[in-house]
Amino acid sequence: MIKFKKIPFFALSTIVLFIGGCSTRTPYALKHNTQSQEALQHTTPTPPKSTYTHPTMRPYTVMGVTYYPKMVHAGDRFNGIASWYGPNFHGKLTSNGEHYNMWDMTAAHKTLPMNTIVEVTNKRNGKKVIVRINDRGPFVATRIIDLSKAAAKKLDMLQKGTTPVELRVLGFNQPKNTKIPTKKELKALPKSAVCVGKFALQIGSFSKIDGAMYTQERYNNIDGYKTIIKDVKSGDTRLFKVWITGFKTAQEAQNYKAKKFQNGFIIRED
Repeated sequence: MIKFKKIPFFALSTIVLFIGGCSTRTPYALKHNTQSQEALQHTTPTPPKSTYTHPTMRPYTVMGVTYYPKMVHAGDRFNGIASWYGPNFHGKLTSNGEHYNMWDMTAAHKTLPMNTIVEVTNKRNGKKVIVRINDRGPFVATRIIDLSKAAAKKLDMLQKGTTPVELRVLGFNQPKNTKIPTKKELKALPKSAVCVGKFALQIGSFSKIDGAMYTQERYNNIDGYKTIIKDVKSGDTRLFKVWITGFKTAQEAQNYKAKKFQNGFIIRED
């Protein structure tokens, strides 16, 4: 078994949240699916129930990799390897504050919005299940989804432990709705979802307004994004920070940063 040191919630290494703090809890890293032919490792960052206010929709970092919950749409498809987690996690908190029940039709995914309804197809036998995302993981590069034991059983993958799958997004439940919708109810669900909040990309910080104004004018309205200046005071220090705004998701901001402003950093707007 891989052993991890105690570290802050939402991370197995240093985690940076772009705005605001978070509480701490020691994540667990246990072998699950002991009946499997291979040892499946899974780590799930979970918030203490006393401080839970909203599902895990902010960016988070695990083992040096930052994950950005992203906008998805009904009909989107993804391919990868599915694994499952069972008895060792039964009753423990999931990333959105629920208690994991291995007999519910739920699953963990790294970036899909919480309460996303997903159809999972086992490519080995064609069997399908519908699950609801309520957890984060699996944090193994080749794996795309961690299924509950009940879902894995219906896909006939308990013994092998992993299987190639296709995921198809069906829709998005309301935050407090934990039931798998019927076919009729699916038609009425929202067809797209996005992580909560707005995001900006800071591209400069100046002690004089002239530099900030020049930068703002240079990049304003490029690619449809608006550039603003934030006048920030901290003690005797005054800084003029230039932000590019208008990103609907952290992933959108991250993509733009990687493309044009690699030295910038992402801000979660209030």
